[in-house]
Formats: sequence, C-alpha cells, structure tokens
Amino acid sequence: MLFDPLKIRDVTLKNRIAVSPMCQYSSEDGLASDWHLVHLGSRAVGGAALVLTEAASVEERGRISPQDLGLWEDDQIDMLQRITSFIRAQGSVAGVQLAHAGRKASTSRPWDGNEPVETDQGGWRPVLAPSAIPFDEGYPTPEAMSVDHIRAVTKAFVQAARRAQEAGFQVIEIHAAHGYLMHQFLSPLSNERTDDYGGAFENRIRLLREVASAVRKVWPDQLPLFVRLSATDWVADGGWDLEQSVKLSRLLKEDGVDLIDCSSGGTVPKAKVPVGPGYQTPFAERIRRDTGILTAAVGMITSPEQAETILRTGQADVVVLAREFLRDPYWPHHAAAKLGAKPSPPVQYSRAF
Repeated sequence: MLFDPLKIRDVTLKNRIAVSPMCQYSSEDGLASDWHLVHLGSRAVGGAALVLTEAASVEERGRISPQDLGLWEDDQIDMLQRITSFIRAQGSVAGVQLAHAGRKASTSRPWDGNEPVETDQGGWRPVLAPSAIPFDEGYPTPEAMSVDHIRAVTKAFVQAARRAQEAGFQVIEIHAAHGYLMHQFLSPLSNERTDDYGGAFENRIRLLREVASAVRKVWPDQLPLFVRLSATDWVADGGWDLEQSVKLSRLLKEDGVDLIDCSSGGTVPKAKVPVGPGYQTPFAERIRRDTGILTAAVGMITSPEQAETILRTGQADVVVLAREFLRDPYWPHHAAAKLGAKPSPPVQYSRAF
C-alpha cells in the first residue's frame, strides 16, 4: 500500500510518501539557493513521491523570518525552476506551500532565538493579523487587517500561484495551519472581528475559502490543490477544533481542494499538545471518513510499518514525513526493502540497494 501509486487529477504520485514543508531559514530576499536544491533534491533522489518546499511567503511582510523563502516577485522563479526540474527528473512531483505568517511574522530563526526581530535588525512593522492580538508576551501587537488588506493578501496568493506554475510546480498547498495568517482567521482565539471575516464559523472561514477558490481559478485544472489545516488548537474551550475542521474540509472540497494535510496547533503558545507517535493521524482519519476528501497524515511517523498501517487501515491516503527525512533522506528506499517492495534508487545509487 505504501508503494502503490496515487493519481490526483492528472498528477500521479509513484508512492504514498511525501516530504513535509520544513522551513530552512536559508534565503536572502526570498530567493532559493543551492541549499534548497540539495535539501529538496536529495529527498527526490531518496524516493519520495512528492517533495514540498518550505512555506514560501506570498508577501515580503508575510515571512516568518527575514530568511524565509518567497514567491512574491518574479525574480524568485528562476532558481525554483532549476529545483523543480531536478525533482521531476528523479520521477518525483514538486510541490510548493504558499503561506503568510500574519502576527507570527518578523521573527528570528530558531538557532537565533526564535523571537521577534526589531526593525533595526532586519525585521518589519507592522505585522498583520485578523485582530490586534499579539501572539505572546514580547511579540508586537499586530495591525488588524482592513478589508483592503484582506483583498491584497488574496491577490498575493493568486499571483504566487501563477509564479508557482511558471516555476514548474505541480502541486500547491495553501498553509492554513500552525497559527499563521489563514489559521489566525479560523480560530476564535486570534480572530475577534465583528465584520464578515469574524464571529460566526461561516465568517471565520471566509478568507481561506476565498483564497482557495481564487487560487483554484488560476491553477491549472489538471493540477492538485492541497490545504494544510491545524485540525485543532489543542485548547479545551473557545478554540478551533476537529468538528469545525470537518465542516471546513467538506466546503473546501466543493471549492476545488483535493487533499487536506492534517496537522495541529500553533495558534497559542502554551497549548498542551499530547505529542507521540502518530498523534495527529486520527484527524486525517476523521476528516477522510466524514467528508470523502483525500487526507495526508503527518506527525511523528517514523517507521515503514507505522506508515503502512496508517494507509492500510484507511486513516489517510498519504503519509507526510518531516524530521525522519532529515535523519534519512533515503527513507523510502529503506522502507521498500523492509516491506518487501522493490527499492527504486537512481542508477547511480543502485549498487547500494
């Protein structure tokens, strides 16, 4: 099952293994570099069917850090074309995650403290959010977005989608998880608006649905569109939860979204998350069962047997690995050998498998 192909629209994944978006914090002016070529390319050499970039910001002010990847201008296309060409040459599919950090923008890299960056150190102000609620103590109070801001962000996602197509990507994933801008609109913990983009469920999901619909209109019909959701805020009362995620996923399917990449958390800094092997897989299973949309499971999936079980028991259609791919770029080849499937390394590496 792990090594069965999966066709989504006109794109066929050669197996059910995907590389999760993992921020590298290694760009200047949003440009991809040789680091990205090697980082992403080695996972394609390693046998992953789908290789997703880290979050690529659709606006310069929407970056998590000053070192984030971007797709807000045409100059950022060329190096990404080189990367997608290499990924496709290995028989893998290249995907890009489009994102906007909202109130979590303008922070330093994890190894530099992972805290707000001041303007005299390369940061920027204001940061934008649905409401003027800072993420945590010490974070700047964001500017509550006007309707004009909202329309500009939607347009930025559309323009980034067009650049993604020119860069050779075959999958777009809209980032609506981990407490970033789209998720900030979804959650009552970060959205206290009283207009058409706040309050009732139908209003809080409005921006994400508008972005998904707008991107779907410019993204070729034969190419898949994914959305990554945080299925829950991990807060007992008043937050975004699985029931709302199920309802939203059903609507996103109507909007032309093909797969929900099921993650969790990120809206508030002190949520109690029960981290453990496969701890987010039940979200993928529930959304898949109740809506009929394809789902991806992510979160501490490490062994081939665990991944195979997730798929065989109908909990998800794809498994998405992050840290395990950092430890072992060739995890799919090793998994194939362990599960009795035939590894398919490039000929240059065939003697090793």
